[in-house]
Amino acid sequence: MTAIPEEEIFAPSWCRVSAVLPMAYLAQSVHLQFAGLVLGFVGWIIASSISGMNDWRIWYVDNQTVVTGGLAWVGVHILDSTEICKSISLTDSFTPPEIAAAQVLCMVTIGVGVVANLNAIFGVDSGHLRLTFAIAGSLYWLTAACSLVPVFWNMNSVVANLTIDFPPDFYLPSAPVKQEVGSGIGIGIGSG
Repeated sequence: MTAIPEEEIFAPSWCRVSAVLPMAYLAQSVHLQFAGLVLGFVGWIIASSISGMNDWRIWYVDNQTVVTGGLAWVGVHILDSTEICKSISLTDSFTPPEIAAAQVLCMVTIGVGVVANLNAIFGVDSGHLRLTFAIAGSLYWLTAACSLVPVFWNMNSVVANLTIDFPPDFYLPSAPVKQEVGSGIGIGIGSG
């Protein structure tokens, strides 16, 4: 008769060291992947909020008859000068390409982020954690790219001092005295 080793007598088969090591690794990697999903979700929320911000560009104007503070905020969808908001449409002839691209890509960011969130929520129930986290993580990377492209493009336009030829009913000059990067761009960089 062969003797049974002492560790097999007192330890059940599911608790052997060979069975515990892969589970410990899986638990550690899932925690990191879950932290990545949480960061992706928070970044998506912030990226979704920058679409509605009205201060991507800050214009300083010298004609203070209409713009009494000498300050106008140019956003992706609206222009705000002294709380008089004007809509900037995708089809307007004066809309520069970086703002038109930002209007489209901000909406794509929201849509891809929704798909990433739904995949992360419902994919966990399927039991394929690695595939779920890989797909959701890839979609979050795509969300970040769709968010950062218009942000950096608009920041480049501000740094290069490119202007927008607004129509006369906007009551703004064709070029500001000075323009600065607004908080919408800063928050957009932080979201990516």
